[in-house]
Amino acid sequence: MADKLTIVKVGGKIVEAPDTLARLLADFAAIPGKKLLVHGGGRSATQLASRLGVETVMVEGRRVTDDAMLEVVTMVYGGLVNKRIVAGLQASGINAIGLTGADMDVIRSVKRPVKDIDYGWVGDVSRVDGDALARIIDSGVVPVIAPLTHDGHGHILNTNADTMAGATACALARHYEVRLVFCFEKEGVLLDENDDSTVIGSLDRVRYADLKSKGIIVGGMIPKLDNAFATIDAGVAEVVITKASNLVDMSRGTHLF
Repeated sequence: MADKLTIVKVGGKIVEAPDTLARLLADFAAIPGKKLLVHGGGRSATQLASRLGVETVMVEGRRVTDDAMLEVVTMVYGGLVNKRIVAGLQASGINAIGLTGADMDVIRSVKRPVKDIDYGWVGDVSRVDGDALARIIDSGVVPVIAPLTHDGHGHILNTNADTMAGATACALARHYEVRLVFCFEKEGVLLDENDDSTVIGSLDRVRYADLKSKGIIVGGMIPKLDNAFATIDAGVAEVVITKASNLVDMSRGTHLF
Protein backbone atom coordinates (compact mmCIF):
# COMPACT_ATOMS: atom_id res chain seq x y z
CA MET A 1 0.00 0.00 0.00
CA ALA A 2 1.30 3.47 -0.93
CA ASP A 3 2.27 5.93 1.78
CA LYS A 4 -0.15 8.79 2.40
CA LEU A 5 0.85 12.30 1.39
CA THR A 6 -1.01 15.49 2.31
CA ILE A 7 -0.56 18.46 -0.03
CA VAL A 8 -1.82 21.76 1.39
CA LYS A 9 -2.33 24.84 -0.75
CA VAL A 10 -2.73 28.04 1.25
CA GLY A 11 -3.26 31.59 0.05
CA GLY A 12 -1.05 34.56 0.65
CA LYS A 13 -3.48 36.23 3.04
CA ILE A 14 -2.86 33.46 5.58
CA VAL A 15 0.92 33.22 5.28
CA GLU A 16 1.50 36.98 5.23
CA ALA A 17 -0.04 37.87 8.62
CA PRO A 18 2.05 36.83 11.67
CA ASP A 19 -0.88 35.49 13.73
CA THR A 20 -2.47 33.39 10.98
CA LEU A 21 0.95 32.22 9.79
CA ALA A 22 1.84 31.01 13.29
CA ARG A 23 -1.38 29.01 13.54
CA LEU A 24 -0.95 27.57 10.04
CA LEU A 25 2.59 26.42 10.81
CA ALA A 26 1.50 24.74 14.04
CA ASP A 27 -1.46 23.01 12.37
CA PHE A 28 0.51 21.99 9.29
CA ALA A 29 3.33 20.62 11.44
CA ALA A 30 0.77 18.49 13.31
CA ILE A 31 -0.49 16.76 10.14
CA PRO A 32 0.73 13.18 10.44
CA GLY A 33 2.90 11.56 7.82
CA LYS A 34 4.40 12.98 4.66
CA LYS A 35 3.37 16.42 3.51
CA LEU A 36 4.02 19.29 1.11
CA LEU A 37 2.95 22.94 1.18
CA VAL A 38 2.18 25.27 -1.75
CA HIS A 39 1.69 28.95 -0.88
CA GLY A 40 0.75 32.30 -2.36
CA GLY A 41 1.85 35.81 -1.40
CA GLY A 42 0.05 38.35 -3.55
CA ARG A 43 -0.59 41.06 -0.98
CA SER A 44 3.08 41.24 -0.02
CA ALA A 45 4.01 41.52 -3.70
CA THR A 46 1.54 44.36 -4.17
CA GLN A 47 2.87 46.18 -1.11
CA LEU A 48 6.51 45.88 -2.17
CA ALA A 49 5.66 46.89 -5.72
CA SER A 50 4.02 50.05 -4.38
CA ARG A 51 7.10 50.91 -2.32
CA LEU A 52 9.29 50.40 -5.38
CA GLY A 53 7.04 52.44 -7.66
CA VAL A 54 6.00 49.41 -9.74
CA GLU A 55 2.39 49.54 -10.93
CA THR A 56 0.19 46.56 -10.09
CA VAL A 57 -2.22 45.58 -12.87
CA MET A 58 -4.82 42.87 -12.19
CA VAL A 59 -7.11 41.39 -14.84
CA GLU A 60 -9.86 39.02 -13.68
CA GLY A 61 -7.94 38.45 -10.46
CA ARG A 62 -4.69 37.57 -12.24
CA ARG A 63 -1.54 39.65 -11.93
CA VAL A 64 -0.09 41.04 -15.14
CA THR A 65 3.65 40.37 -14.79
CA ASP A 66 5.95 42.63 -16.78
CA ASP A 67 9.73 42.70 -16.28
CA ALA A 68 9.56 44.94 -13.20
CA MET A 69 6.73 42.99 -11.59
CA LEU A 70 8.55 39.71 -12.26
CA GLU A 71 11.47 40.98 -10.18
CA VAL A 72 9.05 41.86 -7.37
CA VAL A 73 7.20 38.53 -7.29
CA THR A 74 10.44 36.58 -7.51
CA MET A 75 11.82 38.44 -4.49
CA VAL A 76 8.60 38.15 -2.50
CA TYR A 77 7.31 34.67 -3.38
CA GLY A 78 10.61 32.83 -3.70
CA GLY A 79 12.36 34.89 -1.03
CA LEU A 80 10.55 36.69 1.77
CA VAL A 81 7.33 34.69 2.04
CA ASN A 82 8.83 31.30 1.25
CA LYS A 83 11.74 31.62 3.67
CA ARG A 84 9.54 32.88 6.49
CA ILE A 85 7.46 29.72 6.15
CA VAL A 86 10.53 27.49 5.98
CA ALA A 87 12.10 29.13 9.03
CA GLY A 88 8.85 28.81 10.96
CA LEU A 89 8.57 25.11 10.11
CA GLN A 90 12.16 24.53 11.22
CA ALA A 91 11.25 26.15 14.54
CA SER A 92 8.32 23.69 14.76
CA GLY A 93 10.62 20.73 14.29
CA ILE A 94 9.79 20.20 10.61
CA ASN A 95 12.79 19.91 8.30
CA ALA A 96 11.60 21.91 5.30
CA ILE A 97 13.10 23.14 2.05
CA GLY A 98 11.82 26.11 0.05
CA LEU A 99 11.50 25.60 -3.68
CA THR A 100 10.36 27.34 -6.82
CA GLY A 101 9.65 25.36 -9.94
CA ALA A 102 13.13 26.22 -11.20
CA ASP A 103 14.85 24.49 -8.26
CA MET A 104 15.84 20.97 -9.30
CA ASP A 105 13.71 21.62 -12.41
CA VAL A 106 10.67 20.37 -10.47
CA ILE A 107 7.98 22.39 -12.28
CA ARG A 108 8.16 23.77 -15.79
CA SER A 109 5.66 26.03 -17.49
CA VAL A 110 5.04 27.61 -20.84
CA LYS A 111 4.53 31.35 -21.10
CA ARG A 112 0.83 32.05 -21.43
CA PRO A 113 0.08 32.96 -25.06
CA VAL A 114 -1.28 36.40 -25.80
CA LYS A 115 -4.96 36.33 -26.74
CA ASP A 116 -7.19 39.16 -25.59
CA ILE A 117 -4.78 39.99 -22.74
CA ASP A 118 -1.00 39.95 -22.51
CA TYR A 119 -0.26 38.68 -18.99
CA GLY A 120 3.48 39.02 -19.50
CA TRP A 121 5.70 36.56 -17.62
CA VAL A 122 2.87 34.30 -16.48
CA GLY A 123 3.23 30.55 -16.89
CA ASP A 124 0.88 27.63 -17.39
CA VAL A 125 2.23 24.39 -15.91
CA SER A 126 3.48 21.90 -18.49
CA ARG A 127 5.40 19.36 -16.40
CA VAL A 128 5.99 18.40 -12.76
CA ASP A 129 8.90 16.11 -11.85
CA GLY A 130 7.13 13.92 -9.33
CA ASP A 131 10.13 11.59 -9.07
CA ALA A 132 12.37 14.43 -7.87
CA LEU A 133 9.81 15.66 -5.36
CA ALA A 134 9.25 12.11 -4.11
CA ARG A 135 12.99 11.73 -3.47
CA ILE A 136 12.92 14.86 -1.31
CA ILE A 137 9.81 13.73 0.56
CA ASP A 138 11.12 10.20 1.10
CA SER A 139 14.29 11.65 2.62
CA GLY A 140 12.17 13.15 5.40
CA VAL A 141 12.18 16.73 4.10
CA VAL A 142 9.01 18.78 3.55
CA PRO A 143 8.93 20.82 0.31
CA VAL A 144 7.49 24.34 0.55
CA ILE A 145 6.72 25.50 -2.97
CA ALA A 146 6.41 29.15 -4.01
CA PRO A 147 4.14 30.16 -6.94
CA LEU A 148 6.98 30.51 -9.43
CA THR A 149 7.99 28.16 -12.24
CA HIS A 150 10.38 28.38 -15.19
CA ASP A 151 10.29 27.68 -18.91
CA GLY A 152 13.58 25.80 -19.30
CA HIS A 153 15.07 28.72 -21.25
CA GLY A 154 16.11 30.88 -18.30
CA HIS A 155 12.85 32.69 -17.65
CA ILE A 156 11.06 32.66 -14.30
CA LEU A 157 7.27 32.62 -14.67
CA ASN A 158 4.63 33.82 -12.22
CA THR A 159 2.25 30.86 -11.86
CA ASN A 160 -1.11 30.31 -10.18
CA ALA A 161 -0.63 28.48 -6.87
CA ASP A 162 -3.89 26.50 -7.15
CA THR A 163 -2.80 25.18 -10.53
CA MET A 164 0.65 24.31 -9.21
CA ALA A 165 -0.83 22.44 -6.25
CA GLY A 166 -3.16 20.47 -8.50
CA ALA A 167 -0.45 19.58 -11.01
CA THR A 168 1.92 18.59 -8.20
CA ALA A 169 -0.74 16.38 -6.63
CA CYS A 170 -1.33 14.63 -9.96
CA ALA A 171 2.40 14.00 -10.46
CA LEU A 172 2.79 12.62 -6.94
CA ALA A 173 -0.29 10.38 -7.16
CA ARG A 174 1.96 7.78 -8.85
CA HIS A 175 4.05 7.62 -5.67
CA TYR A 176 1.57 8.15 -2.82
CA GLU A 177 -2.06 8.10 -1.78
CA VAL A 178 -2.50 11.85 -2.11
CA ARG A 179 -4.89 14.05 -0.17
CA LEU A 180 -5.02 17.57 -1.66
CA VAL A 181 -6.29 20.34 0.62
CA PHE A 182 -7.22 23.75 -0.76
CA CYS A 183 -7.42 26.30 2.06
CA PHE A 184 -9.38 29.51 1.58
CA GLU A 185 -11.45 31.97 3.60
CA LYS A 186 -14.68 29.95 3.88
CA GLU A 187 -15.48 26.73 5.76
CA GLY A 188 -15.91 24.93 2.44
CA VAL A 189 -18.13 25.07 -0.62
CA LEU A 190 -21.35 26.70 0.57
CA LEU A 191 -25.01 26.48 -0.46
CA ASP A 192 -25.25 30.10 0.71
CA GLU A 193 -22.02 32.05 0.31
CA ASN A 194 -23.03 34.31 3.20
CA ASP A 195 -23.68 31.48 5.66
CA ASP A 196 -20.76 29.30 6.77
CA SER A 197 -23.18 26.82 8.32
CA THR A 198 -24.32 25.72 4.83
CA VAL A 199 -21.15 23.78 4.02
CA ILE A 200 -21.61 21.03 1.45
CA GLY A 201 -19.95 18.09 3.19
CA SER A 202 -19.40 16.00 0.07
CA LEU A 203 -19.63 16.76 -3.63
CA ASP A 204 -19.48 14.60 -6.72
CA ARG A 205 -19.63 15.70 -10.35
CA VAL A 206 -23.37 15.08 -10.68
CA ARG A 207 -24.29 17.28 -7.74
CA TYR A 208 -21.67 19.85 -8.77
CA ALA A 209 -23.23 20.15 -12.23
CA ASP A 210 -26.69 20.50 -10.69
CA LEU A 211 -25.63 23.23 -8.24
CA LYS A 212 -23.76 25.06 -10.99
CA SER A 213 -26.81 24.95 -13.31
CA LYS A 214 -28.96 26.40 -10.52
CA GLY A 215 -26.54 29.30 -9.96
CA ILE A 216 -25.66 28.15 -6.43
CA ILE A 217 -21.99 27.53 -7.26
CA VAL A 218 -20.73 30.53 -9.22
CA GLY A 219 -17.74 32.75 -9.90
CA GLY A 220 -14.25 31.86 -8.77
CA MET A 221 -15.40 28.63 -7.12
CA ILE A 222 -16.08 27.09 -10.54
CA PRO A 223 -12.46 27.01 -11.80
CA LYS A 224 -11.34 25.88 -8.33
CA LEU A 225 -13.72 22.93 -8.43
CA ASP A 226 -12.97 22.12 -12.08
CA ASN A 227 -9.29 21.96 -11.19
CA ALA A 228 -10.03 19.81 -8.13
CA PHE A 229 -12.14 17.27 -10.03
CA ALA A 230 -9.44 17.06 -12.71
CA THR A 231 -6.94 15.96 -10.06
CA ILE A 232 -9.28 13.18 -8.95
CA ASP A 233 -9.53 12.01 -12.56
CA ALA A 234 -5.71 11.92 -12.59
CA GLY A 235 -5.47 9.66 -9.55
CA VAL A 236 -5.54 11.95 -6.50
CA ALA A 237 -7.33 10.02 -3.75
CA GLU A 238 -9.10 12.90 -2.00
CA VAL A 239 -9.63 16.64 -2.36
CA VAL A 240 -10.72 18.80 0.58
CA ILE A 241 -11.77 22.45 0.33
CA THR A 242 -11.81 24.15 3.72
CA LYS A 243 -10.44 26.86 6.00
CA ALA A 244 -6.78 26.71 6.99
CA SER A 245 -7.93 26.62 10.61
CA ASN A 246 -9.57 23.24 9.89
CA LEU A 247 -6.28 21.47 9.10
CA VAL A 248 -6.43 19.86 12.53
CA ASP A 249 -9.79 18.28 11.66
CA MET A 250 -9.87 17.09 8.06
CA SER A 251 -13.43 15.79 8.51
CA ARG A 252 -14.63 19.35 8.13
CA GLY A 253 -14.99 21.26 4.87
CA THR A 254 -16.08 19.94 1.49
CA HIS A 255 -14.80 16.56 0.31
CA LEU A 256 -14.76 15.83 -3.41
CA PHE A 257 -15.06 12.36 -4.86
